Amino acid sequence: MAKLHFFYSTMNAGKSTSLLQSNHNYLENNLETLLFLPKENISFNEGKIVSRIGIDAKAIEVNSKFNFYDYVNTVEHKNLSCILIDESQFLSKKQVGQLGSIADNLNIPVMCYGIRTDFRGELFEGSAALLAIADNLIELKTVCSQCSRKATMVVRLNEDGVVQVSGEQVQLGGNDIYKVVCRKHFQELTNLL
Repeated sequence: MAKLHFFYSTMNAGKSTSLLQSNHNYLENNLETLLFLPKENISFNEGKIVSRIGIDAKAIEVNSKFNFYDYVNTVEHKNLSCILIDESQFLSKKQVGQLGSIADNLNIPVMCYGIRTDFRGELFEGSAALLAIADNLIELKTVCSQCSRKATMVVRLNEDGVVQVSGEQVQLGGNDIYKVVCRKHFQELTNLL
């Protein structure tokens, strides 16, 4: 039976790299895959899943109304071996349910990659749903930018480098506005826990 997998971490842990490597492994064995990317990330990466180490692949752009189950359950994708989704924290709870149905009813493995919590330490909707129903939870690890401990949180900086503790949940950016930290440094920097 196929499974729904959630690979989660902070930024800079290699989620996109891992996704692209998994996709490569399927393609090397002449197996069909589908790659998806939520629209929140499209303008930033132009419809591609992009790794910080310089590799990328074209992905199908999806918005919050996209129905994964209906799309995958078409004749066009009957030989599908795996579905891979980057930035899965941006999915809706309903979409995560559709991905579970794909694994359960269509017997196609689904591999989701995303960030667990936002800069305030709060779960993203897609991440919360995946943590609740995924068959496998796999943490990808990276190191705190302040010490050598495991990073589990992220802080957002403004243009002056000051840590932000409020604002919109989604603000696209990279190392210029986000830093990964351990829980201890997250608390010291934000006082949110």
